Amino acid sequence: MKETTKISRRLFFSRVSSALAGITILPSYLALGKADALGNLPPSKRINLACIGIGGRAKTVIPQLCSNGAAKPVAFCDVDFNRASKELMDTFPEVRRFTDFRVMLDQMGDDVDAVSIVTPDHTHFVQTIDAMQRGKHVYVEKPLTHSFREATLLIQAEKRYGVVTQMGNQGHTSPGARQFQQLHKAGALEDIVKIEAYKDPSLWFMEAAQRISEFPKAEPIPSSLNYDLWCGPAKMMPFSGRYHPFDWRAFYIYGNGMLGDWGAHIIDFAHNYLKLGLPTEVEPLRLDDYNQVIFPLSSHIRMQFPERGTGLPACEILWRDGSDAVPVLDQKYHSSDASGNLVIPRLGRAGTVLHRKDEQFVIQRGSHGSVSRLYPRASMMDYKRALKAPSGGLDHMQSFIQSCMGNGKTTSPFSVGGPLTQLLMLGVIAQYLNEGFNFDRDTERITNNQTANALLEGPKPRKGWERYYSEV
Repeated sequence: MKETTKISRRLFFSRVSSALAGITILPSYLALGKADALGNLPPSKRINLACIGIGGRAKTVIPQLCSNGAAKPVAFCDVDFNRASKELMDTFPEVRRFTDFRVMLDQMGDDVDAVSIVTPDHTHFVQTIDAMQRGKHVYVEKPLTHSFREATLLIQAEKRYGVVTQMGNQGHTSPGARQFQQLHKAGALEDIVKIEAYKDPSLWFMEAAQRISEFPKAEPIPSSLNYDLWCGPAKMMPFSGRYHPFDWRAFYIYGNGMLGDWGAHIIDFAHNYLKLGLPTEVEPLRLDDYNQVIFPLSSHIRMQFPERGTGLPACEILWRDGSDAVPVLDQKYHSSDASGNLVIPRLGRAGTVLHRKDEQFVIQRGSHGSVSRLYPRASMMDYKRALKAPSGGLDHMQSFIQSCMGNGKTTSPFSVGGPLTQLLMLGVIAQYLNEGFNFDRDTERITNNQTANALLEGPKPRKGWERYYSEV
């Protein structure tokens, strides 16, 4: 009697990926499958996507993940569907809805290939590790986690579970990122000794009139909100509209401030391609209106990195957000107009300025996928070819989807996004304590500040969430 074996979607894609690994150019019917007249792909050639978080940033992320039909949402999960995207709900009315991501994955796990996670920072880790342990590919918004140790665990989990991962710093898959690599190969980024990273004020806690130094007073919990699940592993404070739906980012207990929010878009190129890794010293230079409830009105932080090889000398990052954030370039980096008058470069509201040891020129770029420029502008002629940003290619979301199908690799997997997040979390610890410290890159411990070292672990998870924090 012939034995019949049921092959899961996960096993099917694993076998297809392995079988096609040696093919350099894939015909479209193998890479994507044959679409019908409406562009819908057959299930065997499509990624079934479970979406955790349906409001806010998810209104952009989910459509981009599903933009070419290679992925389709099959489950929506949100703790407050009154705040979810009506457009998404109307576009996909047949998609099943859940409040608890664990219930969603329990009931629909066999029909899910990948999970998108677009939720507050403090819940990223538990949602991500749960999906990975079930063998699901994961796309997670930045910053990857809410603590240093959570990032460590996800870096380890990526190796163990072998799923496709991508952190949502979307500029990392862009012509700007490829241009940065070209400049690096051309020698423009040799001997960088200082990086000024900056972001001007743009969140409520960076406005003096809105500052608070105590946790908000309790308010009635909206009937549409499952506040217990919103808090997840974090401490359940009395509910306030300051936390949900968006202003949570200001609070240490739930968010990571401007450094965690924009640092992943600003520092990412330099951190990855200059192999910065983790710092040896972190020091807060200026924290305006400091308290341990919300992030400072303005933050200036210095991070020191050791020599990392030829062309990669010891280097420091000067992070500034809030007031006086945008750097002022020395006059030698200004250019002249047709009349011989000096023109001060416009550096924009966010970005980095990379300083070379020889001071011949500086490299400046904005955030996300922005391209880089050299100042003074006359220096650009020496790197004209490398400065031309290559066009085409997949965007960040489609890179993830195609990687899930066995076509290529993501540019910000947890092996890349994880260490960047660890760096950001070290800065957050310095902000919280308003104290500097030394960090041992080998042991990944803070050596001269026991309080800071304890904060690497993050807050103790609430009862019922502990199991996610055991060793991977």
